[in-house]
Amino acid sequence: MACGGSVGENYGPMIVANRRIAASDIGRVRVAVPGTLTTAYLTLKLFAPEIETVTVPFDKIIPEVVAGNFDAGLIIHEGQLTYKASGLHKVIDLGCWWREQTGLPLPLGGNAIRRSLGQDVMLTVTQALRDSIQHALDHREAALEYSMQFARDLDPQLANRFVSMYVNERTLNYGEDGKEGIRKLLTMGYERGIIPTAVQVDFIG
Repeated sequence: MACGGSVGENYGPMIVANRRIAASDIGRVRVAVPGTLTTAYLTLKLFAPEIETVTVPFDKIIPEVVAGNFDAGLIIHEGQLTYKASGLHKVIDLGCWWREQTGLPLPLGGNAIRRSLGQDVMLTVTQALRDSIQHALDHREAALEYSMQFARDLDPQLANRFVSMYVNERTLNYGEDGKEGIRKLLTMGYERGIIPTAVQVDFIG
């Protein structure tokens, strides 16, 4: 779907560590990651193909790095705003790295729909999703109040900043550069052997 996703404008998954590590040395340490079927992991493997990783639930990565169980962690979600409070250091923001490499925003998440449902159903579902997003953007205060129950200890100010990063005009439509970012990321992943099959991307709406 051309709507419902999130795009990193010069930000994205971050590698953080409990000591200062140069980005060029990250391939020498063991990194906790939130999963191998994530944008974060794919971008990390493009950045450092030989890196050693271990899958850890995303909300446990910062505590595990702080405890010294891992040299570094690949963080997503609100950890990008709170890692400093845990005494951690940023090694690299992969969203910035991606922009430097490609000139494109980094696609962080999205919604897919089965082609076999047919064009009419795909368009109807996509429009319903877009209308829902537009309603939330038009009623931001109420939407933010609702979302606070899922905020995982973020205060309202940080929660507002976090939501702004991931729910904005790009959520209504990726934009042409956002769509190109998706194609580029998946193509590079396939060409470098991280994704096993070539991916054909079509956009609905």
